[in-house]
Amino acid sequence: MANIIQPQVQGVPSDPPFHSAIARLDRMLRSAWLHRLDDRDRALYLRWVIGESASTATLAVWTVLTHIGGIWASVCFALVPLVLAEGALKVAAVQAAWSLTISHLIVQLIKRNVVRTRPSERVRINAHVALPDRFSFPSGHATAVMSVAFVHAATFHSLALPLLVLAALVGFSRVRLGVHYPGDVLVGQLIAIATGVAVRALW
Repeated sequence: MANIIQPQVQGVPSDPPFHSAIARLDRMLRSAWLHRLDDRDRALYLRWVIGESASTATLAVWTVLTHIGGIWASVCFALVPLVLAEGALKVAAVQAAWSLTISHLIVQLIKRNVVRTRPSERVRINAHVALPDRFSFPSGHATAVMSVAFVHAATFHSLALPLLVLAALVGFSRVRLGVHYPGDVLVGQLIAIATGVAVRALW
């Protein structure tokens, strides 16, 4: 299990502080508590993933939900109000666009330094949708949709519940369809929320 999650250190700068940080990350990722957490994450995945015998209707519902959290859909949700709206909605759209951009960069940086393989490669359960890349941690879809939903939910409180529920369902769809572990989704959503809080605080 020691190679499930490991930092990518090839081709990194030779700066000693950088290597020291990588070494600390490596020790953390090899720790016993993280392996126990990984085992629980895998157990939850196996409990929630849709089996091969799922109905076409079930797969269709979760597939539609998962595409709502795709990067292009999230960009549209962020940019359309940015172009067409005025007032508070336009401000929220600008903040959502920044939150989406920053959180996406953070996710890509983490993905390429913590190389966690997709669950479909590890437990041999086929994913029900195409895999955007080979990196599982964290979930880009869950991050993208939550980054937009959170900013608008924080601005328009009457829409907070449906927006956050929708974002949560999109994240859950990534597990149901066999693309991500629950931990990938949770961390992606936390990145999105933290980024949204930071963008709103600095605006």
